[in-house]
Amino acid sequence: MNKKTYVAFLILLSIIKVINSQEKQPNILWILTDDQRYDSVKTFNKALTGNEMSKLGYIESPQVDKLADMGTTFINTYCQATGCAPSRASMHYGRYPFRSGVYEFEYHNNKAEHCKPSLPEQMANIGYQTMHVGKLGFRIKTLDANGKTIPYSVYETDIDFKKLGTDGFTDWGKAWFHSLDGEKFDKPIKNLEYFVTPQGEFEYASSELEKLRPQYKGSSKKTIEKYDLLRHYNPNTKMSNNKGMIISGVSSQPAGKTRDGYYTFFFKEYLNNTNKDFKAGSRTFKGVDPSKPLFAHIGFDFPHTPVLPPADFRERFQKHIYKIPIVTKKELNAMPEQLKRQVKSKYTNHLSDEDKQKMIQDYYAFCAYGDQLVGEATEAFINYSETNNRPWMIVYVCGDHGWKLNEHGAISKFTPWELDSHNPIIIVSSDKKKFPAGKIATDFTEFVDIAPTVISAAGANLESETFNYLDGFDLAKVASEEIPTRDYIIGESHAVTGPRAYIRTKEYVFSIKIRPHKKRGQDLDWALSASYEDLDPALYHTTLDPDEINNLAFEKPYEKIAKRMKDKLISIVLGDNRVEVNWGKKANGTTIYRSNFSPGAHNYKLTF
Repeated sequence: MNKKTYVAFLILLSIIKVINSQEKQPNILWILTDDQRYDSVKTFNKALTGNEMSKLGYIESPQVDKLADMGTTFINTYCQATGCAPSRASMHYGRYPFRSGVYEFEYHNNKAEHCKPSLPEQMANIGYQTMHVGKLGFRIKTLDANGKTIPYSVYETDIDFKKLGTDGFTDWGKAWFHSLDGEKFDKPIKNLEYFVTPQGEFEYASSELEKLRPQYKGSSKKTIEKYDLLRHYNPNTKMSNNKGMIISGVSSQPAGKTRDGYYTFFFKEYLNNTNKDFKAGSRTFKGVDPSKPLFAHIGFDFPHTPVLPPADFRERFQKHIYKIPIVTKKELNAMPEQLKRQVKSKYTNHLSDEDKQKMIQDYYAFCAYGDQLVGEATEAFINYSETNNRPWMIVYVCGDHGWKLNEHGAISKFTPWELDSHNPIIIVSSDKKKFPAGKIATDFTEFVDIAPTVISAAGANLESETFNYLDGFDLAKVASEEIPTRDYIIGESHAVTGPRAYIRTKEYVFSIKIRPHKKRGQDLDWALSASYEDLDPALYHTTLDPDEINNLAFEKPYEKIAKRMKDKLISIVLGDNRVEVNWGKKANGTTIYRSNFSPGAHNYKLTF
């Protein structure tokens, strides 16, 4: 073969490879973080405010910023529920809470007549191998032939975080312990908190353990001091040795050896051990099969409590001074009772300025550490995909919801405020026509869009009857502006606040109480006849009041706007094919309660 023929042969071979690659289903990686504020990412701040840094101060996010440069950022994405489990259910099902019947932290079964396959199950149906590592928070079960609830896994390979923790592949954990030091307990200790040292030793923090095992007396106090732990406590209670979420501290492990570090490590082990077994603690898993397309999901824990960044990250961020959000009595007095309930439960305005600084510093340090892990995971995924000549796509979701850092006087989530519900998405793809590099899409998008986007990218036809239950849109069509702009987004949360729904436009956010209790299937139409005052309304003019402090729900000039948003919200979440199920403590409920007095109300159109 002469030189010209050889060159022509190489060119032909490369063309064939490209054609084959284009015909293949892409590998897809879905990354989800936990309790992460959008302002922890420079790209998001730049797009929203023009400044890279948070309004509170210094942040780092080089790896996520890199993803944004490589792909398309959906900057105005909002979650469907500001609590972990219902938010993750909306993503896994591609359905709003009022369509799935999952509103809180209830376990639910998949045998109810309205249930549909989850996203990983649909991906398996269209030829994908599916795997998950880390936190899942999708609290699904199934029923056996006798109607008894039994465990159920929606991923073929599931490297869950609890077992990794008790195997020692973590820095911190909580678990039920039935025995310790070779001795059984009369009753198991529930949620025994432990820390793992670099030497693999377990250190415990439990007043209950100290009472049962004299050798552990004083261990909680030693642990608090060793890891400089700051726990949340309410103004009228004393801080105990082992109660209250950890909102500041230092990890017992170096970077890479924390819970999240091991998620990335075992994800890479899965990719590196092609068609081979590998160990993840006490369990054995089969590595990836390159002959099949891959749908992988990493559920990172950061920056969810306990907020424990590795020492080097913590030290770096302690050099920066942050602006501490302040809440006034005027704001507190004007808050709806439901939102005030959440603020009271996780009030932080009573903390010292020093403690608030540490809380904020460690939160952003934890986000920065997580950013590094996201970079490692995505790099490994891209290398694996390109080595195996397969197209690929990454879906990065910044938090299952957000987190307050003393805004409105509290920490935690569960409210419709911007910081709890605004969670941008980045999609990076080897197909730059679908998701152009560096593009920022400003239309409203929602978490229910994730499932249809992934399913469509896998080659399935969203127009088929199989997928007609999906509530969201294909984000590729949002990026290309093929679908009309949404006028609003909607959501609903029940945890802590009690049942409350919200609707947000580009100028306003409005929320109301939709039920006086949490009894599923009862008083579904309560909000239709309740007085405006009983609805406990909140209205914020976000273009004039971006921090959502001044509640205008009872202000005369905003009366028509509030009424329009109220009517629209009630028609959608209560009247457009609402589903409720009394799942029960054993998650075996299957009786469906429906409310459908306003079918088609959810049309994304809202004018004033």
